[in-house]
Amino acid sequence: MKDNLSLGDYDRFLQALKDRIRTAQVRASLAVNRELVLLYWQIGREILQRQQQQGWGAKVIEKLAKDLRLEFPQMKGFSRTNLLYMRAFAEAYADELIVQAPLGQITWYHNIALLDKLKSNAERLWYAKQTVENGWSRNILVHQIESRLYHRTGGAITNFDRALPKPQSELAQQLLKDPYNFDFLVLNKEAQERDLEKALVAHIRDFLMELGVGFAFVGSQYHLEVQGDDYYIDLLFYHLKLRCYVVIDLKIGEFQPEFSGKMSFYVSAVDDLLRHRDDGPTIGIILCKGKKKIAVEYALRDVNKPIGISTYQLQDTLPESLQTSLPTLEQLEMELNAVVLEIETTSDKNSE
Repeated sequence: MKDNLSLGDYDRFLQALKDRIRTAQVRASLAVNRELVLLYWQIGREILQRQQQQGWGAKVIEKLAKDLRLEFPQMKGFSRTNLLYMRAFAEAYADELIVQAPLGQITWYHNIALLDKLKSNAERLWYAKQTVENGWSRNILVHQIESRLYHRTGGAITNFDRALPKPQSELAQQLLKDPYNFDFLVLNKEAQERDLEKALVAHIRDFLMELGVGFAFVGSQYHLEVQGDDYYIDLLFYHLKLRCYVVIDLKIGEFQPEFSGKMSFYVSAVDDLLRHRDDGPTIGIILCKGKKKIAVEYALRDVNKPIGISTYQLQDTLPESLQTSLPTLEQLEMELNAVVLEIETTSDKNSE
């Protein structure tokens, strides 16, 4: 290669240019999206103001949709339905600064989902920020809204305020949910903790999504040896933002006070055997089918290791009593045949 440029220097130079171009492409895409969302807000605001101040009726939106489509046939955003969304968007958010960030950082279709699914602006803005931070698609956003993520986040009972330094304690608290939504699992009533663990590992992608951004899976039944004795952690994770290990212990039933003692042991062992000197304190999470608030608070009151107690919900299934009362497939076929026979008989009589 000429001009004394080594192959390694050229490769590094080329890679730097590629990275810069990709960054510029992302920024350009975000800028275009932000301008489009702002345009839709401005159109909605103009419609809203004229309807309020000049008494324009609902029919003006249909006329606007027709005229704008004629003028801008290459643009697909001027349907009557979309203009109504623009009006609702402007009605929901009076401040242009809010529209530019974070609402301007998500797509218009994300914003429509927020308008359709939520009534509170506080929730809408929270989900918008989470969408930006986690890179959620519209479908994932809708799933998180329907799973009531806003109301579940930070709701676990913990001792983090006493066992962790700030700001790690606040970050760790917001890390936990209560309950966790495991609607991607179906377990029968005879299932044990090991069955729940295997099911979560088998659906690790869904499980990581429910845990939230930052969790890296280390292993299941993770082996620890303490003075010649073997111990196995149900699930071990590392959190990239908190820079600490997270131990998860699974319980198929309701919380019992002795669970916190076992978790304290696991957290201490991981701190001694796995934790790097630059890592934060290991956190323990006990996931139970149910819990009583006061019992949990008593169990954590004098524990100096950071532990949180949360519950989980599995996919809804019919109660056994209801399942036995449902008709079988054969019964349904008999009922259907009886209805068909009755219709045919009535039709024959009418034709006579």
